[in-house]
Amino acid sequence: MFSKACEYGIRAAVYITLQSLEGRRVSVTEIAEEIDSPVAFTAKILQQLTKNNIVHSVKGPTGGFEIDREDMDDVKLNMIVKAIDGDKIYVGCGLGLKECNANKPCPLHDKFVDIRTNLRTMLQSTSLYELATGLEVGLTYLKR
Repeated sequence: MFSKACEYGIRAAVYITLQSLEGRRVSVTEIAEEIDSPVAFTAKILQQLTKNNIVHSVKGPTGGFEIDREDMDDVKLNMIVKAIDGDKIYVGCGLGLKECNANKPCPLHDKFVDIRTNLRTMLQSTSLYELATGLEVGLTYLKR
């Protein structure tokens, strides 16, 4: 559903949120290890998240990545998806056809409209804080 970069981006943002709740900044290496992602790939993803003001990067010996407590409720998953994958998840064809729209629909088009609407609603209403608190109490996991 999401690109691999987007999956890692969501995982990274949730992990950074969890660590920020504990007052910690985290390095690219630590994030990559905790989300089971290659370090170089994680660094590129974090650049995109920083550029889009989803996470903050602090340089220096006590630096790393963090997210402000005030932003944890405001940053929704749709912001991460848009920063990494753009809007294609909301407009792409369910069967991968190049041309698929209301005037020339694929067999899944009408059913996919409902799925996209529900997905958009979920992504717009789910915050990093909400996901991080599930991790904090051990109800959810970022890697197996």
